[in-house]
This record gives sequence, structure tokens and C-alpha cells, in this order.
Amino acid sequence: MEVVKTIKQTRTMVGEAKKAGKKVALVPTMGNLHDGHLALIDEAKKYADFVICSSFVNPTQFGPQEGFDKYPRTSLQDQQKLTFKSVAILFSPPEYEMYPFGRNQTIVEVPHITKTLCGAARPGHFKGVTTVVSKLFNIVQPDIAVFGEKDFQQLVVIKKMVRELFYPIDILSIPTVREADGLAISSRNSFLNKTDRTLAPQLYATLSSVKYKMLAGERQFTKLAEEAHKRLTDKGFTTDYFEIRDAETLERCSESSTHLVLLGAVTLGNTRLIDNISLTLKS
Repeated sequence: MEVVKTIKQTRTMVGEAKKAGKKVALVPTMGNLHDGHLALIDEAKKYADFVICSSFVNPTQFGPQEGFDKYPRTSLQDQQKLTFKSVAILFSPPEYEMYPFGRNQTIVEVPHITKTLCGAARPGHFKGVTTVVSKLFNIVQPDIAVFGEKDFQQLVVIKKMVRELFYPIDILSIPTVREADGLAISSRNSFLNKTDRTLAPQLYATLSSVKYKMLAGERQFTKLAEEAHKRLTDKGFTTDYFEIRDAETLERCSESSTHLVLLGAVTLGNTRLIDNISLTLKS
């Protein structure tokens, strides 16, 4: 595996791979790799001969109090994990390489669906995400890119960006990778204290409970969401939202909607957790 710091060298190596007839996959990350990231690598390797993992802690997707400077940076451990997975390139650029003219000079934004859910709680977050992912797509020009479904709103936003900006890239996704007790694997989990870590799986348990009620025939979506919100709050979470949305558009759904996603965002201590479950109802 090559650890590459510059756009120029990355483009040269990708160009050589494409000339050799290889299919290129990109797995964008912010480093601090865990089993969820490694599952993305495994998925990419099913469809591509040349896999690039990017590792860049993107400053423009962090709010003023969101801990950009405290975000875990584990470059040596990440390199070891990716070498074991036979990744071709770890693209790990410094900030000046990605933002040579400074932050927030040229912006890529997907309006409307980035103003709700996590976008409402984290103004500017998705603008940072779509800008940096757009940059990565232009640098690497992959045939496919792989994302996790844990960040469901992000996945929907990126798919919309790719469609509307005509990127010739197939976006693949994999289901959320979980701990044995159901907690979605996330870099943020390391910030949970022992008590909060014990409580954290209740987010997934609540999502699952609502899913089973809906599969059993309950269709009062607003009531179900309100009950779940209260259940989480009563258990000690600071509940940002619990929503039932259309899985394709993230619009509010009606009782006739069939392809849905349940989304929850909570805080334990100073740690924000998100999770979701998709389901399809009989029409």
C-alpha cells in the first residue's frame, strides 16, 4: 500500500491503474478506522481491482463546538489495518492540499434535504461534507464509491449530489455495522463513559421496537415517533429527533408510504449518536 499526500501523485497512480484496465473504488473516511470502515473496504474490493481509502479530517463539516481538534487521529494504526486489507492507496492529504485557497472559498451544497434532521442541528455540516466529497470525486475520479448506511442522511445527500452534478460514479452502500449489543459502530463511541456506553444501545432498541410495531400494522407515524422520542428522553438521553421519513427523499411520509427509514439522533454526556433502520411496508 502507498501512503500518498498529494493530489498529483494520487492522480498519476489512478491514471496508471485505469490504463491497465483496472476498476477504481474510493472509500472516503476521516481516519480512526474501525470495523465499519473495514467493511466498506471489503465491499469495494468486491467490485473494484484498485481501492483507494481517503483519510482526511475535514474541518469544514465541524461546527465551532464540535471538537475538530479533539477528533481521534490514528494514522499508524489505520495504515496497518489498510495494509492488511491490501488497499492500493491511502490518500491522506494535509489541509492545504485540499483547501489551497482557504476554507469555504468554493462550496458545493445540496439544499433542502440538508436543512432538516442532522442538518437542522448542525448548520453547515452537510455543506462541508458535499464540498469535500466533491473534491475527492474530482481528484480520484473513481468508478464507484462506498458509504455506510449509518450516516443515512449523508448517503441520501451524496446520491442526490451525484445525480444532479452528473458524476459518472456508482454509489454503493452497506448496512450499519454493529456491536454485539446493537450499538452502531462509530468513532464517537470511544467518548462514551462506562454508564453511557451501557445505555447507548437503547437507541437501536427503540428504533427496532418502532419497526416491529409498523410491520405489525401500526400506521400512526406521528404518534409512534412521539412515543419513541419520549421513551428515549425518559431513559436519560437528550433526544434531538426521532423521525419516520421516506427512505428515498427524506420527506415526511404519509400512511400510504411503503419504503421508509426510522432515524434517531441523541446525546449522552457530550457525545452525539445517530442511528437508523430502513423497512418496507406492504402497500
